[in-house]
Amino acid sequence: MPLLTPVPRCTANTANPTVDNPPFRCYLHFPPPFPPAFCSLPPPSDSRLVYIDSLLAARYDFTLRSSGFFQIRGDILLKNFGAFKKFSPSFVRRFSGSLVMGAVEDGVNNKAGRLPGEARRILLSLASSWDNVTDSNALQVIPLKGAMTNEVYQIKWPTSAGETSRKVLVRIYGEGVEVFFDRASEIQTFEFISKHGQGPRLLGRFPNGRIEEFIHARTLSAADLHDPDISDLIAIKMKEFHDLDMPGPRHVVLWDRMRDWLSAAKNLSPPEEANAFQLDAIEEEISLLEKKLPGNHLRIGFCHNDLQYGNIMIDEETSLITIIDYEYASYNPVTYDIANHFCEMAADYHTETPHILDYSKYPSLEKRKRFLRIYLGHAGDQPNDLELEVLVQDVEKYTLASHLLWGLWGIISEHVNEIDFDYMEYARQRFQQYWLRKPELLGSSGPAPDGTTGDLFKNSGNS
Repeated sequence: MPLLTPVPRCTANTANPTVDNPPFRCYLHFPPPFPPAFCSLPPPSDSRLVYIDSLLAARYDFTLRSSGFFQIRGDILLKNFGAFKKFSPSFVRRFSGSLVMGAVEDGVNNKAGRLPGEARRILLSLASSWDNVTDSNALQVIPLKGAMTNEVYQIKWPTSAGETSRKVLVRIYGEGVEVFFDRASEIQTFEFISKHGQGPRLLGRFPNGRIEEFIHARTLSAADLHDPDISDLIAIKMKEFHDLDMPGPRHVVLWDRMRDWLSAAKNLSPPEEANAFQLDAIEEEISLLEKKLPGNHLRIGFCHNDLQYGNIMIDEETSLITIIDYEYASYNPVTYDIANHFCEMAADYHTETPHILDYSKYPSLEKRKRFLRIYLGHAGDQPNDLELEVLVQDVEKYTLASHLLWGLWGIISEHVNEIDFDYMEYARQRFQQYWLRKPELLGSSGPAPDGTTGDLFKNSGNS
């Protein structure tokens, strides 16, 4: 594909420089015509300007690799201008038509205009019903980082003197995520858990999102998962979550979900990508795991299935833990949910390279034993040493299912999600861990099915 050549155009603003109006701006001018093969959008009839921070102008990356956004000083910037995705109509509307070939003309401001109209109407109605809100129209919209499925915003209003700002959470559902879960079922789960005091209250719904109670607690950091005291609290809360008597069929979802995601990954992936990840061999791996992984040491329970640190909050005054975001929740072996949580300890989604996994941070044997003792002890069970060893081994085996499932998730997400995240590299690391750990945990032979490590193990980074 030919590479568009941008022409820098710089303007000075030395009179009244601010964060929103910096003293120096640089634009990139893309002369027409735009090759239509780059994007599903029709090529524009005129040239467009793309705002970028002047400090980045000299070292901007224009290689044909991937498209994605990152944020600096409130402005939405593009990592590069290559390999443009087919953006959905709703994604285009979200930026009021300013999206051209994967570029945004101006940064999104801190106003309600970034929210869907129905959401704004619900927010206005809510604020008008609260006596302590001084101006229901004076809302602030603050994007929250770290979400990889939805767009999440904190909304707050000014209140009477001496009172804390009134806050709610707006969740705008991600594009294309219906391949991962059923949104109607997820909303039912949210409402059920909310009614049982295990999560935030539902304050309103609109076509592509909802408004939730803002929990006055701190979202955990990656480091928090390694704090023994916090880990103990998570183990207790996880046991309570698994004990929820969620209505509906109580069958294991894991294997059907894995096969559904495999089918989606195959349909979305070009041949070279499917070959690199050995997708044709994964069905056999799923059947192997379903046959060999134990399911009788701990009961089937209602599992969160995505217990990474960003989905856990703590009230620092009361030490109360709240588990949030239930898109992937379902009945599953609780050993899988625990294994998946252990795998998440290798991640830190708030770094400059959020896709890189560091398995040196995977919990040690003693930390895993402690977690399981606390988990079982909350129900009054105290396993002997032999029972604990067996349980630890069972949980470890289920890490293979976690690696395989989230590897498939990464492949699919690369094709359906516009959030700035290197999904393919994330998928590569999860599959790499699967093939590396499988011989040790199942006694099965071989790395990748073709007998070589191939492209899958190149550029391993910190994994």
